[in-house]
Amino acid sequence: MKICHVNLASEYHGGESQTLQLIKQQLKMGYNLTVVANPKSPFAQAVSDLGCQCYFTRHFLKGHQRTMTEGCQVIHVHEGRAIYWAFIQNLRFGIPYLVTRRIDNALKKKRLSNLAYQRSAALVGLSHKIVYCLRQAYPEKPIFRIPSSPVRYSFEAQKVADIQQKFYHRYLIIHAANMFKHKGFDVTIEAARQLQKRAPEVNFILLGDGKIRSELEQQALGLSNVSFVGKQNDMGNWFKAADMLVHPAYSEGLGSVILEALAAKLPVIASRAGGIPDIIEHNQSGLLIEPGNATQLAESIIRIKHDLRLQKQLREGAERKLANFSISYTAEQYQTLYRSLVS
Repeated sequence: MKICHVNLASEYHGGESQTLQLIKQQLKMGYNLTVVANPKSPFAQAVSDLGCQCYFTRHFLKGHQRTMTEGCQVIHVHEGRAIYWAFIQNLRFGIPYLVTRRIDNALKKKRLSNLAYQRSAALVGLSHKIVYCLRQAYPEKPIFRIPSSPVRYSFEAQKVADIQQKFYHRYLIIHAANMFKHKGFDVTIEAARQLQKRAPEVNFILLGDGKIRSELEQQALGLSNVSFVGKQNDMGNWFKAADMLVHPAYSEGLGSVILEALAAKLPVIASRAGGIPDIIEHNQSGLLIEPGNATQLAESIIRIKHDLRLQKQLREGAERKLANFSISYTAEQYQTLYRSLVS
């Protein structure tokens, strides 16, 4: 099949990582792929390196030649601005498009956005929560749930040893995300405050950056068990060095970092929010807490840390759960959807 993937994000986050993962799998399956991307994004360079036919544009109003989607059966939209590009391309040349939505908030139905969603051939949500939001807004549209898949990172033994040496004899808990309010870093810092004297060997490593970092650093003043290390590109080393991942988000489309941590065999504690319960079944593949509840987070950390039987149970449960999130399964689901749209 010939598919055109569109992602116009200027930065590289979880959505871009998941799009790249799908593109790699489809190339293995023999797809003929065209990619439209923002030249400012690392995603653009990554897809270029794969040998895809690439077109670059910084704005959805630009780059609408017939040749860009000539022969393509479907345009696959992966982020908010890309839907407008696909909408215009469809109006001009009639190529059907589907939209993968990755966030779990209600759709606002602004005029242009509403027109673009209404004209799409199908909508996809990564989780039950996103599908629910889509159905609330567009009950008449064909809507499907297709999860994303974990990126499996490699690691370097020396770099892992360097991290462990830096935090020598500490139990390392990582929270990795862009530093936005809905990611729940404030909950992690409050849990650290509660455990500073109770479990002094526990160290919280906050991996990420963003507009509220200074606010979070202010909240963590006086805490010796919290370390800000900024955004990291070698996540495989951090997953290998850590003992646990926490993700107490207030909202989350699905939680790609949770999938990645489970694939790295880390126990995970996350909040019962958004699409997270699609991944984490309480006491089976991880532990769930209520959003915003730092005391529950602290107690769950202590529980996992001291219960070897629970750690084994969670690792085995995570392995079973990940079978439903394999990239081969995701790609097959999309292939079935593409074919239904073409027919």
